[in-house]
Amino acid sequence: MELARAVSERGELVLRRRDDGALELRVNGVFVMDDQETSSEELLASAALEAVRHPDRVLVGGLGLGYTVRALLGDERLGEVVVAEIEPELVSWMRSGLVPSVLDDPRVAVVVGDVRGVITDLPDASVDAILLDVDNGPDFLVYNENSAIYTSDFLTTCRAKLRAGGVLTVWSSSASPALESAVGAVFGACDVKPVQVDLQGRPELYYVYQGSS
Repeated sequence: MELARAVSERGELVLRRRDDGALELRVNGVFVMDDQETSSEELLASAALEAVRHPDRVLVGGLGLGYTVRALLGDERLGEVVVAEIEPELVSWMRSGLVPSVLDDPRVAVVVGDVRGVITDLPDASVDAILLDVDNGPDFLVYNENSAIYTSDFLTTCRAKLRAGGVLTVWSSSASPALESAVGAVFGACDVKPVQVDLQGRPELYYVYQGSS
């Protein structure tokens, strides 16, 4: 059952309730996420939190259905979570209650805009972690412009915004040797964390790529 639909310059977003009861988000007809299998979003958060001694200020690229942010908020050390989300309707759906909200927590600040611009505008050495879950990964893009997110140039920008001991974690729906190489080149090493997920009854592997400053 379709709950909401929106069209932006990047294409069409559809929020639907599946027959199995799961809340599902599709972009341009492509499955992006649901609220049934959230372990990889939780890993994205936990990997960052475990790698940073004092995670006071964190930036998340991509709001989605809120599970990465929700996992972060379970850590009382966090003072602020800045969420960059390019689709204003996705933020509106969460504020209206169509999607269970993580935006009521006073530690959460939402910036509606392209994550590349939001991160570029940050002062250098101003965040303890950057978590990127903006697309399906470099090899299966929903929005082609997001290819720039996975390049060495942008990863270098991300590193400049991290405080000493900070960490970058990047979500991907598939293994990407090119992304591993790019993160490794910028950060000196890349930690690859696979996670097995149950995608509507089908086993799949998702990946988190991590570099520490």
